[in-house]
Amino acid sequence: MPEHHAEDHLLNPETHHERSDVNVRALLWFLVIFIVFGVFTHFFLWILFKHFAKEARRDVRPPLTAMQRPGDLSVPQGPRLQPFPAQERPGQVMAPYRSTPVTDMEEMQRSEDQALHNPGWVDRQKGIVRLPIDVAKQLALQRGFPVVRQ
Repeated sequence: MPEHHAEDHLLNPETHHERSDVNVRALLWFLVIFIVFGVFTHFFLWILFKHFAKEARRDVRPPLTAMQRPGDLSVPQGPRLQPFPAQERPGQVMAPYRSTPVTDMEEMQRSEDQALHNPGWVDRQKGIVRLPIDVAKQLALQRGFPVVRQ
C-alpha cells in the first residue's frame, strides 16, 4: 500500500489564489458615470427651477380669494392671539381681559341659551319665528313626526 501524505489530497491544480475580488476598472467607471449623472440632474433641475420662478413672477392673475393681500408678502402678519386670564397669586385669578377665549365662550353660551329658551324672529319679512325649545317639543309631540319612507 502506498503511503499518503496529509497534504496530497488537498492539492488541486485547477484551484488557485484569486488575484482580485473586485473589478476596480468597472467600479471606477460606475463612480464616474454616477457623478456625471448627478451633476447633469442637478443642473437640469436648477434650469427648471429658474424657468418656473420666471413663470411665477410673470403670473398676474387675480388671487383666488376675496381677502386683501398684505402690502409686503415676504413678512407674515403678527399673530392674533387672545390672552388667557392669568393668576397673580395662588387662589386669586386676575380679572379677565375684555376679549379672551373664556369670555368669548361664555358670551357664545349666553347667546345660544337666549336663542334656545326665548321666542324671536328669524326672518320677519318671511314670517319665520323661533320658538322656545320646550314649546317646540310639545308641538312636535302633538302634531306627530313626519314618516319618511325609503
